[in-house]
Amino acid sequence: MVPDIGRGSRTHGLLVYLYGPGRREEHTDAHLIGSWDGFAPDPGRDTDPQVTLARLTAALDLRVKQAGDRAPAKHVWHCSVRTAPGDRRLSDEEWNAVAQRIVHTTGIAPDGDPDGCRWIAVRHAEDHIHIVATLVRGDLRNPRLNYDFNKAQAVCRRIEEEMGLRRLNAGDGTAAKNPTSAEKFKAERTGRPETSRETLREAVRQAVAGANDEKEFFTRLREAGLRVKVRHAPSGDALGYNVALPGDRNRHGEPVWYPGSKLAPDLSLPKIRLRLADGTAERTTPSAADGRADWSPPARERRSATGIAERAAVLLDSDDDEAAAQLVGVGELLDAVVQTSPAGTRAELAAAARAFERATRSHVRAERADTRALRSAARGIVQAGSALGRGEDGGTTAMLLSTLVLVTLAAARWHSARSHAQQAQASRQAAEHLRTAYRQAVATPMRVLHDQGRALPEARRRTHEATLRAALPEQGVQADGTPTKTDALVATLAQAEQAGHDPEALLQQAIDMRELDTAADVNDVLVWRLRRIAQLPAHPSEATRRRPQTGTRQTKTSANRTSERNSPTVAPRPAVSDPRGRLPRR
Repeated sequence: MVPDIGRGSRTHGLLVYLYGPGRREEHTDAHLIGSWDGFAPDPGRDTDPQVTLARLTAALDLRVKQAGDRAPAKHVWHCSVRTAPGDRRLSDEEWNAVAQRIVHTTGIAPDGDPDGCRWIAVRHAEDHIHIVATLVRGDLRNPRLNYDFNKAQAVCRRIEEEMGLRRLNAGDGTAAKNPTSAEKFKAERTGRPETSRETLREAVRQAVAGANDEKEFFTRLREAGLRVKVRHAPSGDALGYNVALPGDRNRHGEPVWYPGSKLAPDLSLPKIRLRLADGTAERTTPSAADGRADWSPPARERRSATGIAERAAVLLDSDDDEAAAQLVGVGELLDAVVQTSPAGTRAELAAAARAFERATRSHVRAERADTRALRSAARGIVQAGSALGRGEDGGTTAMLLSTLVLVTLAAARWHSARSHAQQAQASRQAAEHLRTAYRQAVATPMRVLHDQGRALPEARRRTHEATLRAALPEQGVQADGTPTKTDALVATLAQAEQAGHDPEALLQQAIDMRELDTAADVNDVLVWRLRRIAQLPAHPSEATRRRPQTGTRQTKTSANRTSERNSPTVAPRPAVSDPRGRLPRR
């Protein structure tokens, strides 16, 4: 059950809308289901609705007129209450009981108070009602409506439980403001897929992702095509900012400006400055930390981001409040990936980023927040640009998305442990969108890997299958050579061995990096971990274009594996066909 509260100044105008046909003829059988005294006139049940509508307006506004200048300018309190999809149909009597509890809890008309505000409840659809009240009491004082929205939310949670309705997740006051009904209708009228508020919120988030300083943030906003207005103090320092969409104007022809704080609590300029002050980690040389220097920049940055995301998952699994900062960094990383993703995965990644945005905010604050590594990864991905058509797109994108699924699930557990119901649900939703995007990105490279695994010589394939059976007996590797889901993993171990690694040691290192219980497909997760730490090309078709490297296998001690568990393994560099050291184009 979802309450939505607003204020206005025109009682008659609101009643005309509630008793009218609606903007799309969606209002049916509008009628009164409750009022302050139970005897208010009902235009929906009268033979002369216009006259009755005027009488109802006068009755509601009586005390407002008596109060004169003491009445608030926005004297109309409007609360729509809607049941969740799939809930049973409530009767008029049940809706009346809901309305009475809401006006009592919020302070509009407390039970037993003869001077409570005048109110009515109108029903013109099966799944919701509208409560209208005028904010002057019988003693001509204004009601105390502190935290009326939070109180309405709380009583709706209790009503859901008592009436057997779908129980929605309780909020904690950190959610972004929802678009108003007027904003939604305007978006529909102008043919926009979403409201201006939602479009601007996403654009501002993406501008923050990996930004180095305030100047770069504002530059990104303008480059995204937004109108930007910065408020300055007399000293010249920026105090805040407003953004607007080009062409989005009000009835007076003026741009519709939104302050950052009205888009989301963490998008005000002071909050953005705190994030920018954390900075980004210094970038090391590509060959030492980000993979092979001859990989394309988008592929290299995605590989680097994968290792950083894995460490964020480990921190979230530690159940430490300091991990709250990692959530913000993961949100930036997702926003960066969306901006540079190919068309095939962009829609699902955008949905994942929008969902996870809710998971980045809670009342938990990290005292030693350090998001430099994640912010640096986001910056590197944005600066490297799109991976489309620049080599290793499907492989490196799948590698990163596979890890981000585990990160968002770790975030869901972290929030659940603190009873952050909305944030935990948002994390799980983000994980589902990421899984879908992963399946879209991984189809081609995984198919090639499976083919390569099945094409291995029989003796070599059986050797690597034995390695898998010893390390992962629960994965059910077939002993008779029947094709299984482990073919891609076998192919990866074979390529790692060809690159000079010890397959057994490398596989154990990948398994030990962190738990695998939350992985939907353990084989897929291990494939990408192995290819990253062994510095194998993420797109397997690249492996067939390299000349095999000769040399001894590298055996790692247990101590070495422990020290390198969260960092890429630097493998001997195989020969390449291009004398300049670059990978051949696909």
